[in-house]
Amino acid sequence: MLKPQLRELLLQSLEHERGGVLVYQTALECAINKDLRKEWQAYLEQTETHVQILTGVCEALGLDPDEMTPGRKVVQHTGKSLVVAMKMALAASDATAAELVACECVVLAETKDHADWELIGQCARELGGDEAGLLADAYGRVEDEEDEHLYHTKGWCRELWLKSLGLKAVLPPPEEKRDVKTAKAAAAAKESRSGSRPDSASQERTKQTLHARPQRGR
Repeated sequence: MLKPQLRELLLQSLEHERGGVLVYQTALECAINKDLRKEWQAYLEQTETHVQILTGVCEALGLDPDEMTPGRKVVQHTGKSLVVAMKMALAASDATAAELVACECVVLAETKDHADWELIGQCARELGGDEAGLLADAYGRVEDEEDEHLYHTKGWCRELWLKSLGLKAVLPPPEEKRDVKTAKAAAAAKESRSGSRPDSASQERTKQTLHARPQRGR
């Protein structure tokens, strides 16, 4: 007999992955940077696969993949809210701002997604029975991709914000260049950016700022 809270975790995780498909589809409408668009397109396709994987797990464990619990309704609402936020940003006709909003929405979605899969992995390690094997197989297929989704998009969000502020930005972010897939590696990549060269747009803004400063008398 599947524990009620494990059942809830799986149904919520499936709903969140389904919502993630909508989040990435909308985020792609907001993306300006071609490298970011390429990355999010790959993440969309991977998220669609994650939906299939979790659907298969639910069915193998005798769960109805479409069963709507109170907790699942909340997850569905949260996902839709992220889509609405991006649509609002698009409607404001500020492409740079919409891209930033999309980055933030993807980070929020992937933070929950990452937490769900960590819990699924923990259940796979500590539970017995057939469900442990099913969960372990699903977790093994998804883990690295979920790590990449979260850490890389956090890097994109940070660097695009810095660029919008006229500060030194490293694009693509170090997390992307180093193919980061762990929290430790993400921290190291973030630390390394202090020695990285800024992107050309940031260099030009810095040059213009320096030329615009009044010269002090000697």
